[in-house]
Amino acid sequence: MMAEEARTLTHIGASGEASMVDVGDKAETVRIAVAEGSIRMAPATLDLILKGDAKKGDVIGTARLAGIMAAKQTASLIPLCHPLMLTKVAVDIREDRALPGLRVEAMARLTGRTGVEMEALTAVSVACLTIYDMAKAADREMEIGGIRLVEKSGGRSGDYRRGDAG
Repeated sequence: MMAEEARTLTHIGASGEASMVDVGDKAETVRIAVAEGSIRMAPATLDLILKGDAKKGDVIGTARLAGIMAAKQTASLIPLCHPLMLTKVAVDIREDRALPGLRVEAMARLTGRTGVEMEALTAVSVACLTIYDMAKAADREMEIGGIRLVEKSGGRSGDYRRGDAG
């Protein structure tokens, strides 16, 4: 872990129990989060997906839709997340021959009292899992990785961008 000032875990109560954060006193602000991840695969599997010849159909389109739907269900999947009224979720999936595989990026936005980092991360995760599911008949060696928050804005903790000092 990087050397930084000590922070508290917001979802742990005074006695160590799991606890949902009270966001009732927070100001409503525009909050945006971007997350990314990737799925490595054999070059032949990537070609199969890009040609649209996968047995189960349009892999990229289905994964994009799955990511959007997953972001909207984050509170049902992660116990202490607040149900949110998202105003926008976008999932971008693009080929990367250097992997080889696909890179997935998701953006979630709302105007509200809590951030949307978990929604963006969930969208990326489920999009990658959907790609795996749809192409596993051709390649069980696929590997999902690099799922991480890229940036977030809004809220009293301020803005964050991966790699920025401070």
